[in-house]
Amino acid sequence: QVELVESGGGLVQAGGSLRLSCAASGRTIGSYAMGWFRQAPGKEREFVAAISGSGASTYYADSVKDRFTLSRDNAKSTVYLQMNSLTPEDTAVYYCASRIYSIALPSASGYASWGQGTQVTVSS
Repeated sequence: QVELVESGGGLVQAGGSLRLSCAASGRTIGSYAMGWFRQAPGKEREFVAAISGSGASTYYADSVKDRFTLSRDNAKSTVYLQMNSLTPEDTAVYYCASRIYSIALPSASGYASWGQGTQVTVSS
């Protein structure tokens, strides 16, 4: 079982940037796909971005494409979500998740392990 810990959330003004980190422990994540999801108050959890086990393939929700960049450092068992040009609509709790396969998926049901989440608040 892998433990995932997110960090880097906080309060930022619209147009600003944040970088979220997700550190894994318990087992290496080197060959497993990782994803980020978010959940705003009163809304369903939604897909944000995912990266394949090798890091060669990345996928983004349309709402964050060209603003967010997902990367991974397998040596550090850490994935990073760089978020630029943030808007109030990006306000949510952001969750990191890990699959047990190398292929990334945009569906939350495909992920076996989840972090506790980190709050991102974007003020207007």
